[in-house]
Amino acid sequence: MSYVNNLRMFVRVYDLSSMSAAARDQRTSPAVASARISELEKHLGVRLFNRTTRSLQPTEAGRIFYEGAQKVLQAIDAAEASVMETAQNPRGVVFVAAPLGIGRRFIAPHVPAFKDQYPSIDVRLRLSDRVIDLTAEGLDVAFHLGILEDSTLKVRLIADCPRLLCAAPAYIARRGMPADAEALVRDKHDCLNLRFPGAKEFQWTLQTPQGPRRFEISGPYESDDGDVLTGWALDGRGIVLKPAFEVADHLRAGRLVPVAVDAAPLPTQLSLLSQHRSAKDSKVRLFTDFMVARIKDEMRRATLGPDAAV
Repeated sequence: MSYVNNLRMFVRVYDLSSMSAAARDQRTSPAVASARISELEKHLGVRLFNRTTRSLQPTEAGRIFYEGAQKVLQAIDAAEASVMETAQNPRGVVFVAAPLGIGRRFIAPHVPAFKDQYPSIDVRLRLSDRVIDLTAEGLDVAFHLGILEDSTLKVRLIADCPRLLCAAPAYIARRGMPADAEALVRDKHDCLNLRFPGAKEFQWTLQTPQGPRRFEISGPYESDDGDVLTGWALDGRGIVLKPAFEVADHLRAGRLVPVAVDAAPLPTQLSLLSQHRSAKDSKVRLFTDFMVARIKDEMRRATLGPDAAV
């Protein structure tokens, strides 16, 4: 900013034809004003003013430079005004990614309400259960369901999410209730698996009396869409591993029942990932605060039931 300050001082000295008057205008001393003009002249390699003890007159170079300096300062002032206006009245586009189930249930329904509240902000929502690279895909934020490894991104934890195994009563009637994690493998139960490039759930990590263990599960059905797996489970096609909030309504209605309850999967987490520069963007901050508050409330209601108190 020192060069800009020097420009501002030069323009005020030129306008007021006085070093001391310009110094008072810029709330500094004549010595500082003189030093700034000298720095500018040294940088440009020309004299901008002819100075005597009684008068101060711009040189030809000074008159030429004045026109350009005015334009530069006007452009800076306009840019600062635009940024301040944007901070007070954010506008632009927020690029968002989310897992299919999270996006469909907790985010997409609230986008219109967010748009109504902030009409100058547009939302571009991409839903996928695959692994997302924020930087490579030009995203501002991504909702992530899973335990995060080391990340260079800014991470905001939304909620801890218990998980369970469940299946339709029709499946249990046909194949029997697995008593524990070993029974899933031993009795060759049909496990509905989420598979996509980069997925890590080719195995299920389940609780055992000896602690968590990874089990090689198998089954005739797999998909890269978690909601498809839920649909197959409801149709009696196998056992599915799900966050509790995703299947709470089906459990309450009896459409699904818990399976191998002593072999509960390890809990997971719902987090919000953002690039550090995006986290400072007012429109991104408004969107994330808006959504996180609603997701927390809806996840609590999904787990506790529709009659849960606000």
